[in-house]
Amino acid sequence: MKVLWAPWRMEYILGKREPGCPFCPPEINLPDEKRLILYVDDYTIVIMNKFPYNSGHLLVSPRRHVPELDDLSHEELLGLQLTTRLCLGILRQVLRPDGFNIGLNLGKVAGAGIPEHLHVQIVPRWEGDVNFMTVFGEVRVISEHLISTYRRLFPHFEVHMSKSKASGDV
Repeated sequence: MKVLWAPWRMEYILGKREPGCPFCPPEINLPDEKRLILYVDDYTIVIMNKFPYNSGHLLVSPRRHVPELDDLSHEELLGLQLTTRLCLGILRQVLRPDGFNIGLNLGKVAGAGIPEHLHVQIVPRWEGDVNFMTVFGEVRVISEHLISTYRRLFPHFEVHMSKSKASGDV
């Protein structure tokens, strides 16, 4: 039998996590490659998933620490949707996926890794990205290092943050 090594997955499997909520960092200084924070405005924050299903897997969450959609104000809900749309546009421009999986896992039994803080998962998809490695080896092949993807995406988010600040939205 051949062995496929993915030692980086052990951090996820063993549950070694930084203390606190990853969507509620104590301070935000961008760029923030260590925490993979790409974007912040008054209502939302965008972070790259440290354990992605595919290159460019993003997490969009409200700034306020809430578990359910019903907990969001109208402004926060609109901000979440607008930021999700912004992410799709940037991912289309930079990574050129063929499609996306977008969703919410509400509650631990629904698969939410952080059930106490609502977040939207955006997973870019390419034709043929689910191949024999995933099916037979239970291993995903991520074609680009997280930091490389971060460095490709961040300038595009930075432009939008600058526009928001100039208009007084942030």
